[in-house]
Amino acid sequence: MADGALIVQSDRTILLEVDHPKAEAARAALAPFAELEKSPEHVHTYRLTSLALWNARAAGLTAEEVTGALIEHARYPVPPALLVDLTETMGRYGRLVLEADEDEGLVLVSTDPAVLAEITRARKIAPLLGRRIDDHRVAVPLGERGRLKQALLAVGWPADDQAGYVEGAPLDLALTGRDGRTGEEFSLRRYQRESISAFAAAGSGVVVLPCGAGKTLVGLGAMAEVGARTLILVTSTVAGQQWRDELLARTDLQPDQVGEYSGARKVIAPVTIATYQVLTTRRKGEFKNLELFSSEDWGLIVYDEVHLLPAPVFRMTAEIQARRRLGLTATLIREDGREGDVFSLIGPKRYDAPWRELETQGWVAAADCVEVRVTLTPDERMDYALAEPNDKYRVGSTARSKLAVVRQLADMHADDHVLVIGQYVEQLELLAGYLNAPLITGRTPNRERVKLYEAFRSGEIRRLVVSKVANFSIDLPDANVAIQVSGTFGSRQEEAQRLGRVLRPKSDGSRARFYTVVSRDTNDVEYAQRRQRFLAEQGYAYQLVDADKILGGVAPDDAAVSGLGPDPSEPPRLRLIRGGGEG
Repeated sequence: MADGALIVQSDRTILLEVDHPKAEAARAALAPFAELEKSPEHVHTYRLTSLALWNARAAGLTAEEVTGALIEHARYPVPPALLVDLTETMGRYGRLVLEADEDEGLVLVSTDPAVLAEITRARKIAPLLGRRIDDHRVAVPLGERGRLKQALLAVGWPADDQAGYVEGAPLDLALTGRDGRTGEEFSLRRYQRESISAFAAAGSGVVVLPCGAGKTLVGLGAMAEVGARTLILVTSTVAGQQWRDELLARTDLQPDQVGEYSGARKVIAPVTIATYQVLTTRRKGEFKNLELFSSEDWGLIVYDEVHLLPAPVFRMTAEIQARRRLGLTATLIREDGREGDVFSLIGPKRYDAPWRELETQGWVAAADCVEVRVTLTPDERMDYALAEPNDKYRVGSTARSKLAVVRQLADMHADDHVLVIGQYVEQLELLAGYLNAPLITGRTPNRERVKLYEAFRSGEIRRLVVSKVANFSIDLPDANVAIQVSGTFGSRQEEAQRLGRVLRPKSDGSRARFYTVVSRDTNDVEYAQRRQRFLAEQGYAYQLVDADKILGGVAPDDAAVSGLGPDPSEPPRLRLIRGGGEG
């Protein structure tokens, strides 16, 4: 019997023994082709989903490399049927290829006539196809390129799109090698160069990098590689401003070459930055601003935080498959289950850098994750017990017993840059007053947000309370402590983004801290465990700490406990927060 950390099972599940000496090597081997399903203390469960295997194949992994990794790290012999199954599954990618054709415009090609016969008879695929040319080729209407790829993925035959792209209007753009704001020289890191090359070779697809690893620079490098007019889609006006700042500081573009298409202004330029929100604004039942996709001869469309792509943008993306498309994200997880649409319409994963590998190399900060469990007062427990099912998470996660714990944690990090992050505005308003710290929510004007972010960066303020508006695309390089008090239920993508707020490398080489404060004996614990699953997949372990020890002045490292039962000491009796909108 081998001494591996994995138990590979015939139902496509894989068990990883967390405490095994070879666990980290096994986890790193699994990450490119398996998805984490459960991550309790000692044994993590992964699954070999078809989409994960196809993403791995599109990124260049072969079936032989996947099976070799499983065999190398398995404790028991890998079931032969599973090895055959995953080889056949990976082999499905590329059996159908979309190609350009001089006579037909676009054709779907297969070297396997039976596969072509099967899909041409499928009820949802046949209407998307044109005439049958021969045993190996069928014509495809140009306008159905995206929808056909979606339909083929749904029936288990993902197409390899090699039909090429329109060049778009040319745009001379180059990285300057010197930051125009600081005067410091810079160059692309190895993994950034590799991700740009992987994208450029394919023409479309997704690059997955940790928060703080420089995804914006990858976008700029891709733009320089393509050399054409570019549309950049972002999550917010603040994120758009950061893209503009980077473009003007690190490329040779002039200010009049970068336009903003938002609620405040609609300027179209050779490089145009638009928010998802303005694109999906309805007027008289129509998404008028989606015309921006086809209004210009774009050579490249960049989707920042592609895992947040709204449904209307998916629909428009299906129409523009002849344009090069680059998705940037820290995680391919979508809470709406539409990862397949990202695969089909933006493109497969082309590059994925393991978080802990970049941490080891010093490109992202080393981070410690700590879950602090708070015992509620009897009144709070009763309020939670009597709450309606739909209100239980809000009631549990916004318990006032968390206030003193958060303040004690913030006081322990008085010399650090501390972000307090939560979901519910009323809870955050109380915390802002309790901590004597500024608050940023969805109602904070953009100008005020920018001012507060800048004061935080400069050290003028060291504590900042933020709602979910700060989850994405906010550059706060000096933040080194995050305290999470509530979240979007079990959102794994949100957990990854919030940790990302503190992953920028620190000038002094110090480690980052990510606390999540959780109410014991409520579904706050259950949702916290769900959120932590993605980070566990990346190799981060959560240290469990009892809040009463924190309140007693014990440092988090010394307060770790193995069992988190109720503590006999009585926590502060504080009333429950009710109501409060989401930030």
